[in-house]
Amino acid sequence: MRPAVWPIAALLAGYPIWWALGLGGLSIVVVAVPMAVVLWRRRPIRVPTGMGLWMLLLAGYAISALTLAENPPGTYGDLSTGRILGYLMRFAVYTALAVMVLYLGNLTHEELPQLTLVRLLGVLFVTTVAGGLLGVFAPGFQFTAPVEMLLPEWIGGNSFVSNLIHPTAAQMQHVLGHASPRPEAPFEWANAWGSNISVLLVWFLVGWWVYGGPLRRVAVAVLLPLAAIPIVYSLNRGLWIGLGLSAAYLAFRGRPLVVGTAVALAGTALVLSPLATIVGQRLDNPHSNDIRAFTVSSTVRAAASSPVIGYGSTRNAYGNYSTITTGKTEWCPTCGHPPLGSDGQLWLTLITQGFAGAALYVGFFLGALRRFWHDRSPIGQAGTLVMILVLFYMFVYDGLVSALSLYLISFALLWRNSAQPLGRHPAQRPARPSTQRPARPSRTGNARWAHG
Repeated sequence: MRPAVWPIAALLAGYPIWWALGLGGLSIVVVAVPMAVVLWRRRPIRVPTGMGLWMLLLAGYAISALTLAENPPGTYGDLSTGRILGYLMRFAVYTALAVMVLYLGNLTHEELPQLTLVRLLGVLFVTTVAGGLLGVFAPGFQFTAPVEMLLPEWIGGNSFVSNLIHPTAAQMQHVLGHASPRPEAPFEWANAWGSNISVLLVWFLVGWWVYGGPLRRVAVAVLLPLAAIPIVYSLNRGLWIGLGLSAAYLAFRGRPLVVGTAVALAGTALVLSPLATIVGQRLDNPHSNDIRAFTVSSTVRAAASSPVIGYGSTRNAYGNYSTITTGKTEWCPTCGHPPLGSDGQLWLTLITQGFAGAALYVGFFLGALRRFWHDRSPIGQAGTLVMILVLFYMFVYDGLVSALSLYLISFALLWRNSAQPLGRHPAQRPARPSTQRPARPSRTGNARWAHG
């Protein structure tokens, strides 16, 4: 592996190490530094179509710092350390993601083949399945990470920061009326695990089944049933809907046999195992619906008071869906409700950057879906599926921190594929003698980009 490729390989294949260190999703900020060095040495830098929307999103977020000290109507709170830390963390992640996209797009296909990048995502899928199983069978597993030991209490003690740096196997929640674990390892919370495994599953199937040899296909046959266990025990309705959308997309794009086989196998597994009971119990206990309705409506009202630049960070609203007197207290530190903007990336962008920022976010991914829709290669179809999932998940999942990294890597794969598509596996098509003449060397002196 060439030296320039190590930052992305360290991010994806080395994710368990980042998680154990206490960096986890914030590892993108760390690896963005050597990525930026690689970019600096390769000037001029190529920029994909649509990247200007992300840069405007980043610029708008910088401006939103002006309103950090303000509170929209119906909310409360002072300009605290937690609010400032949350803002700085998001700004660093948004910036690091822009660096990562440019870095990936400016590596040649000789340095980083498309299939290598896809299979690195497949490795992270294996890690995610292992973390999910850990959350199901050892939900109490947790430990103090090195980063956690080094941070002062006024930073590490913040609940938002603690979620990011404290490794835990699962979140214990009363979704079914009693305490039940929802897997989250190696990510920051259970919903992040749900969105991430659905995206990683797409790339895992492309890299390990579509382009896989016999051993990789055996691994797929073993890992998919194992993945079904934490997927069901996650009690994650958004994840389940996302998988249904993925199946519908594959059927629409002309792969009904694959979809039919997968649905039949999944249905058989549910009927013959205790998983069907768990799914039924979850659907009968939609306890979070009222909470989401309250926070979403409050978020929209708050964003309307600063529609152009938002408020830079989340806010706490007075009351909840049933009373105006709820909130954290000294005797009940876990009481209250989620802050505004915590129920999906769209709502987070609304409260932090107003309607203008939300439009830029949606426009970035919607534009990618439109531009790359006609790429019929396996990577092209997988990437456009991920863009669809992003646009769905923005209503129910926060993209920050780890999920956005996977979304932007998928975008970079689409961009790179538009320059040199990776077609079907050679074993899946008959070999034909080439009738084309060898390509002439570039006269521009920039032959390094000929396959970029």
